[in-house]
Amino acid sequence: MIKHLYSGIRKRFLPILIFFAGIILLSLIVCNILINSFAEGKTYSNLTSIPKNKVGIILGTAKNIKGGGSNPYYEYRLKAIVSLFKAKKIEFILVSGDNGSIYYNEPTTIKNDLVSSGVPADKIFLDYAGFRTLDSMVRAKEVFGLDDVTVISQKFHNERAIYIAHKNELNAIGFNAKDISLESGLKVQLREYFARVKVFIDLALNTRPKFSGDKIKIE
Repeated sequence: MIKHLYSGIRKRFLPILIFFAGIILLSLIVCNILINSFAEGKTYSNLTSIPKNKVGIILGTAKNIKGGGSNPYYEYRLKAIVSLFKAKKIEFILVSGDNGSIYYNEPTTIKNDLVSSGVPADKIFLDYAGFRTLDSMVRAKEVFGLDDVTVISQKFHNERAIYIAHKNELNAIGFNAKDISLESGLKVQLREYFARVKVFIDLALNTRPKFSGDKIKIE
């Protein structure tokens, strides 16, 4: 009897589970296509073809992964923005990242490494409230007063940032830092699909940055 009851429940709920799984899969596919399509032609991988912008914004990430090893996403983003600055494709650097506690400070860590790489400290501005890509893009427009910006991260991240920027009246292009292999970055790549769905949820809900703040002029 228990077996028969279980079978009946499974038959009743299986179509519902399949339906919702289909909705999730369709959402992942559609959101990914929309963001990829919009960002097409707006990201660059070499210094000669990318247009100049006054400000480049590097999107923060942890310097080290769990266990203490170096984070290749961090290393490649840093190298990318240093090369962009030294090629005079940007005049100033805005570092946007998480400063959620006294023990974790992405912007200051990145600034220190930029200075060690030869970037003058007075050319670097810090956004300590870039907790999410949405926060970084909206604050670049509303707090730092930017109309145009070059975003520096991996290509998949740049594409999402460019789309968010566009929806917040900020013109953005991307300079693609070196990516890592699909095998090594599988978790990040899978998470990106869901992050792209979240973009449209945030737009529908008119989600705002966690913090606003006084305006800061970059010059």
